[in-house]
Amino acid sequence: MSIWRQLLHNLGLGPSNGMVRFDQQLLAELHLLAEREQRPADEVAADLLADALRQRQAAEVRLEQWRGLSRREQQVAALICQGLTNAEIALRLSISLPTVKTHTRNALRKFNLSRRADLQRALADWDFGTWK
Repeated sequence: MSIWRQLLHNLGLGPSNGMVRFDQQLLAELHLLAEREQRPADEVAADLLADALRQRQAAEVRLEQWRGLSRREQQVAALICQGLTNAEIALRLSISLPTVKTHTRNALRKFNLSRRADLQRALADWDFGTWK
């Protein structure tokens, strides 16, 4: 049984239901990676899948945290992620500096973070380029 069929079987996803398909390029890359790491391909595949699931779960948590922010906290967080200072955010949103600090503190708390740089890292893969 191929590594993918075994993996699908272990996940309860048989090829008969057509839920998952892998192309030859993906299989070739998996085998190259396994060769470089000197590990069995099924072990590498399992690790990759586990990593992908952890990343997906973390992304879902971040999205839920984002949805827990007020609209203004989202605006402030987005501008933080764009690299703006508190003063620049206050000017952009026409709010006071203490208000920016309050929204920043609230956003950080809701994300369970303590620093602006942590928020920027947590949302680094989000595109705030068109945020208004």
